[in-house]
Amino acid sequence: MIIILSSDTSDEQIGKLTQHIESLGLTPHLSIGTFRTIIGVIGDEAKIDAEQLKAFPGVSSVVPVLPPYKLASLDAHPQPSVVKVGDVKIGGGHLCMISGPCSIESPEGLDAIASAVVAGGANILRGGAYKPRTSPYAFQGMGVEGLKILREVGDRYDVPVVTEITDPRNVEVVCEYADMLQVGARNMQNFVLLTEVGKCDKPVLLKRGMSATITDLLMSAEYVLAAGNQNVVLCERGIKSFDSATRNLYDVAAVAAIKTLTHLPIIVDPSHATGRPDIIPACAYAGLAAGADGVHIEVHDHPEQAFSDGPQALSPQEFAATFAKLEELARVFNATF
Repeated sequence: MIIILSSDTSDEQIGKLTQHIESLGLTPHLSIGTFRTIIGVIGDEAKIDAEQLKAFPGVSSVVPVLPPYKLASLDAHPQPSVVKVGDVKIGGGHLCMISGPCSIESPEGLDAIASAVVAGGANILRGGAYKPRTSPYAFQGMGVEGLKILREVGDRYDVPVVTEITDPRNVEVVCEYADMLQVGARNMQNFVLLTEVGKCDKPVLLKRGMSATITDLLMSAEYVLAAGNQNVVLCERGIKSFDSATRNLYDVAAVAAIKTLTHLPIIVDPSHATGRPDIIPACAYAGLAAGADGVHIEVHDHPEQAFSDGPQALSPQEFAATFAKLEELARVFNATF
């Protein structure tokens, strides 16, 4: 950590500040320049409250050297983490293909879609049982009945399943049926929920919030990690923009940037990012090229009849064609689904 002092800071003020740093078991290193004086702090930054330091007379600013997300950072874990969802590995050259409908609508409907996506290349089945919708009048999901359907269909096709968790009170029941818990964009900074999923033994798929920075996303992951759950997979699913050409702004650059900051795997969701089936395949390829550890694509056999997000779903045939090209691209990067 570097503490930058004001030009008029007195020797007495510097002395009090260095004494405080030493009282924390850290070592202050004073550097007096022509125009600026700084104090370099050597030791465990976790012992220091940067905001408290700013309150000392003579302190102009405080610049952390290490990121605030201690457990999620590459400093804490230099090698890429590999997260297991059932028998599927994510990270370290292992790719996941998550696919399925936005919402679970019926046993027959999910079975038909699951059959198609697994045949088309999906190795994790998704389906929403609890749906946080913008409108209170929109379909909110089938709840526990939907979870039971998802589990049954996943077992039938021998694939692990992931579904969204929206309420801390439902963590136990969702864990009973799902292999992976998804924390959606709207709940990315629901810190009570993050702490609760951090206490469970199921992997967590953490989606980036619609107005969240990369640091915001990593700090949310830190909540899960700090609570004890080390199996976190990040997801870039688009952020808010002024442009209406796509549903959200697909921040594919964030994938490459995040790879330089954290050991956690990251996947992309071009379905929610773009909302446009005509460009979902191209955006999926771009995500993989940027370093993503997997892709999340919504599929529906009758998009015009879907209870939610039908307009952004690929048909089973479109999905199969997209996955075939993803497999080709994966080989270029020595990665496998």
